[in-house]
Amino acid sequence: MIEVDALTTLSALSRANARRAPDRVAMKFEGRDTTFAEFDSYTSSVAGALERTGATRIAYLGKNSDRAFELYIGAGRAGGVFAPVNWRLAPREVAQIIETFEPDLLFVGREFHDAFSEISDQLPDNLGFVAMEGGHEAWPSYEDWREAGGAEACIDHAKPDRPTLVLFTSGTTGLPKGVTLTHFNLLSQRVTSAAANFSYDNWLDDDVNLVAMPVAHIGGVGSWNLGFANACTTVITREFGAESTIDAIERDRASRMFLVPAAVQMVVRHPRATSADFSAVRSIFYGAAPMPLELLREAMALIGCEFAQVYGMTETTGTVTILMPEDHDPAGSPRMLSAGKAMPGAEICILNPEGEELPPGAIGEVAIRSTTVMPGYWNNEDATRAVKSNDGWLRSGDAGYIDEDGYVFIHDRIKDMIVSGAENVYPAEVENAIFGHPDVGEVAVIGIPDDDWGEAVKAIVTARPGHTVDQQSVIDWARQRLAGFKCPKTVDVVAQMPRNATGKLLKRELRKPYWEGRARQVN
Repeated sequence: MIEVDALTTLSALSRANARRAPDRVAMKFEGRDTTFAEFDSYTSSVAGALERTGATRIAYLGKNSDRAFELYIGAGRAGGVFAPVNWRLAPREVAQIIETFEPDLLFVGREFHDAFSEISDQLPDNLGFVAMEGGHEAWPSYEDWREAGGAEACIDHAKPDRPTLVLFTSGTTGLPKGVTLTHFNLLSQRVTSAAANFSYDNWLDDDVNLVAMPVAHIGGVGSWNLGFANACTTVITREFGAESTIDAIERDRASRMFLVPAAVQMVVRHPRATSADFSAVRSIFYGAAPMPLELLREAMALIGCEFAQVYGMTETTGTVTILMPEDHDPAGSPRMLSAGKAMPGAEICILNPEGEELPPGAIGEVAIRSTTVMPGYWNNEDATRAVKSNDGWLRSGDAGYIDEDGYVFIHDRIKDMIVSGAENVYPAEVENAIFGHPDVGEVAVIGIPDDDWGEAVKAIVTARPGHTVDQQSVIDWARQRLAGFKCPKTVDVVAQMPRNATGKLLKRELRKPYWEGRARQVN
């Protein structure tokens, strides 16, 4: 159960957990168990090492690891900011984030030591490196760097309103935007939910949390926060895999977890699933896409736990609405098409283009106001002003409506963003990458329904006069410039693009054949 008095900063929470349950295992990672007392000591060492070097901004490029969360809490204790970088990005995209964030130190997971040879000329000369796992001829190891900070208690510089986490998302223009989150953003919803005795946030002491989603996503770091706030043991997997998820459930008795629907599908359709022991699982929270009804039925029958859908954004520190287990009807119901109702402390409204609130049932842009809404994007006031009003309302970019009972229904996207396997893909970024292809004249990128990943990226192109477009060459061209999940899975070649009388490209016409017969234009 959450102790509300400890929920002031992440650093204060760590110390409270160490006092409350010093010998309880805080994290399990690949055979290494760390108690809450040990974890708090390690975060003090991280803070001390940062103070010793004068570093205030640290970035992490690596897969999930218990050490990454030591950096996260230790940076906050030192008054600094932690920015995990999506390891699936292409090297040039990583360089772009480093240029935007300007870290003092970059901590690099073992899988990515060699990748920096590709972008070394794009990185600042004064950037320091630390090798997270294994040796590196030019960089100190993480353990040596951490221990140099000393284990003694250091001054706690964490403040509730101080930024402590930056999560980078793709921008609509192709430039990354850093969502800046404070200690207050990250913990305030726990306080509100505890006051409301909200079961989603209040877990039992014997609950075991599973973190399989990436630490660079709010789904990964946010689900870790929830387990940490409850002083529960968290099992961390390096990356999601159906096999490792089943292992964590059977071996470590994982009882709570956040998974995207595509991950749920991989688990229930794994060859081991029909014989696996799922009795430890109490609840699965899913988000980033609705759960197909057939998949929900399959998962409920096989795993036998409660399911809850959550909706939110990185900019809202994750969850702002929840469809509770009691609303999950395997027979199907109108509410199953919704994203649930607002979380305690969150306000949801629907706005027209002029910013006026619309009545129930009217479709407009979903807007959110909550203590969890970011103060803004990292060093990007223009982008912040474009989505956040002076009175705290955040425009989501999603089109939807609210019914008379307060249930939120997501109908479409006002922005063109594609969500594929819980990764956000902005068409403009993909279009910019493809545009230089020597055979391509025009390019438009859209999202189309995909049974496995929710949505798939499709490029529609025209050929330059006198040229012929080879579809695979367009895909290969994109792969040299973008992370794999952003690249088109398929390419269509058309004679001309649909446009209106003023010449504006009509993407809705391009999307229409693929979404025919669907109740909503998101999958």
